[in-house]
Amino acid sequence: MTESFRSGAISRRTFVTGVGAGAALLGLPQRPLSASSAVSPAEVLSGHQFNLSIGYRRVNFTGSERQAVTVNGSLPGPILRWREGDTVTLNVRNQLARASSLHWHGIRVPSDMDGVPGLSFSGIEPGQTFRYRFPIRQSGTYWYHSQSGFQEQQGLYGAIVIDPASPEPFASDRDYVVVLSDWSNEPPQAIYTNLKKDPHYYNRQQRTAADLWREVRANGVARTWRDRHPRNWAQVSDRDIAHVTGETYTYLINGQTPDANWSALFKPGEKIRLRFINAASMTLFDLHIPALKMRVIAADGQNIEPVSVDEFRIGTGETYDVIVEPKGDRAYTLFAQTMDRSGYARGTLTADVNLSAQIPPMDHRPMFTPQDLGLTERPTATTADNKYKTAKVGHSDTESDPPTAVAGGWYYGNLAAAGLGSNAPIAHQPSEFGYSVDSRAASPANGLTDPGIGMRNHMRRYNRRVLTYADLRKLKPSRDRRQPERELQLHLTGNIDRYMWSINGEKPRNADPLLLRHGERLRITLVNDTTFVQPIHLHGLWSELETGDGQHLPNKHTILVQAGSTISYLVSADTYGRWALQCQMLYQRPGMFREVRIV
Repeated sequence: MTESFRSGAISRRTFVTGVGAGAALLGLPQRPLSASSAVSPAEVLSGHQFNLSIGYRRVNFTGSERQAVTVNGSLPGPILRWREGDTVTLNVRNQLARASSLHWHGIRVPSDMDGVPGLSFSGIEPGQTFRYRFPIRQSGTYWYHSQSGFQEQQGLYGAIVIDPASPEPFASDRDYVVVLSDWSNEPPQAIYTNLKKDPHYYNRQQRTAADLWREVRANGVARTWRDRHPRNWAQVSDRDIAHVTGETYTYLINGQTPDANWSALFKPGEKIRLRFINAASMTLFDLHIPALKMRVIAADGQNIEPVSVDEFRIGTGETYDVIVEPKGDRAYTLFAQTMDRSGYARGTLTADVNLSAQIPPMDHRPMFTPQDLGLTERPTATTADNKYKTAKVGHSDTESDPPTAVAGGWYYGNLAAAGLGSNAPIAHQPSEFGYSVDSRAASPANGLTDPGIGMRNHMRRYNRRVLTYADLRKLKPSRDRRQPERELQLHLTGNIDRYMWSINGEKPRNADPLLLRHGERLRITLVNDTTFVQPIHLHGLWSELETGDGQHLPNKHTILVQAGSTISYLVSADTYGRWALQCQMLYQRPGMFREVRIV
C-alpha cells in the first residue's frame, strides 16, 4: 500500500503546494483544478511503496478550462518523500490514450529505471503499469517528469524530497517545496508548430522604429550605429531572449497563478527552508525576495558551502535550496520573473494568512550584447545559411595535442591539470557547417562567473548580489579527485529561422552515441554556439562543475551554458548503460539530444 500523510505529521516540516489530489485517490468526482489562494498542504507520499496514476484532468488557470496530464489527479503531482539508503518501488499506471513515462530527474538509478523511452525502456503503454524499483543513494531536492512527447508541458511533473541517512548539516524550523512552472492554454503541439513556422511567434518585445529614434536622440547616430552593427550584421535581434513567453504562458508556483498567490506561513525568528524546483518547460526564472537575504545551501540536491545572495537565476531542470530568516509580523513576496521579463510567478511568505506583500516591478528588459553572441571580434561572412562565423575557428599555436575525432565529438588526449576547465582549442566538426547551423561563436568565454544576460549589473543597478556558478563549492570534499584522461567537446548548435536544434550540427538519429569507458574520468566541455541560454541535463551521472577548486567540485545534474560561452565539467563513468544528454528546454529537446553509452 502507498503511505500518505499531511504535513502536520512531518516533524518540524511543512510541505506546501497548490492543489491536493485527495479526490483522485479516493475515487470521488473531480472538479476542474483551479488556482486557489488557500494555504493547503500538499499531498506527500512517503514510504517504500508508491502507486502513481498518470491521467487526464480538467484545469482552469485563466478562466477557461483545458485538459492537463496529471499524477494522481494533481498538478503538480504529489511530493514523493524518500530516505537515503532505502529501496523504493513505484507502480506507475498509464491511463492516458498514448504512451507515457516518468523520469527521476537527478536521481542516480540503474539505466533501465531512468524512464527515457527508446533508451532505458520502451515506455508505458496505455492501460499498462510499469514498476520502477531502485535504491536511494543520495539525499536532497529533486523532481520527476514525463519524457514522452510534450506531456511535461501539460502538467506531468512533481517534486522529490530525499531525507539524508545522517542528520542535516543545516537546521530549519519549516520546510517548503516551491515548484515553478509555465502553463499554456494552447496545446503543446500547437506551440511547437508555431515555433517551426516562426521562431519569433511569441516575442512581442521586438524593436520598433520608435526605439531607433529614441536611441539616436539619446546617443547620436554614430554610437547607435556602433551598438547595432554587430547584431544587424549577424541578423540577430537583441531582444530575442526567450522562445515561448508570457504571450501564451501563465507562470505558476505550486500550481497557483500570481493572482491566486500561493502562501506559506512562518513565525518571526524561524529559519525557513525553501526548496526551489524549476519544472518549467521553456522558462528560466530570476528569483528574489525583496528585503530578505537568501542563504543558498544546496544546488541540484547536493549540499554546498552556504552562499548569501539576494537573487539567483534558476534554469529549467535546476533546483536550489535556500534558508531565509524572515522578521516581524509581515509578509514577503517570492518573486520569480522570467528571464525575458514577459511575466512572473509570485508567492508569499507570511506571518499571517491575511497579510500579503507588494509585488515589485519587473527589472529592466535585457538585451543581447556582443558577449552573448560570442562576437568579441569581427567575424567573417560566408553564406546566407551561416550568418556569422569566425576567421579563427579555434586553433591555438600553443596547443601541443591536436584534437582527435571520435564518435559524436572531439577529444583531447594527455590533458594536464586545469583549474577552471579546458584550455583546449575550439574545434568544429564538418557537420557544423551546413543549413542546420546558423551561428558559431567567434570567441566563446568561460561562463562560470557570468550571472547571465540581464543580471550582470544588478549590484550596481539594484544593490542585489546575484549567484554565479563560481560561488558553488561542495560542502564535503569530492570523492573522485582524478584528473581527466580525455576531453569531449560538444557544440550546442541550431538554426533559429528553421527552429532546428542539434549537437555538433547533427540530429540525434544521425549521430553516433557518445561512448564512455566504464570507470574512466573525462572532461565534457560544452560550447554554446547559439544565441540562447541552454540548460543541459546529463542523465545517470554527476556533472562535477569545474570551478577552480578541484577538492570541492559541486555536483550538478543540469548546467546552464550561457549564450556564446563555454563551460566544462568532469564525469566519472561509474554506471553501465544507455543514458541521455539533452537540452532541458522542451521544444528544443527533440534535436538537442544525444545518447551516452557507458560500456
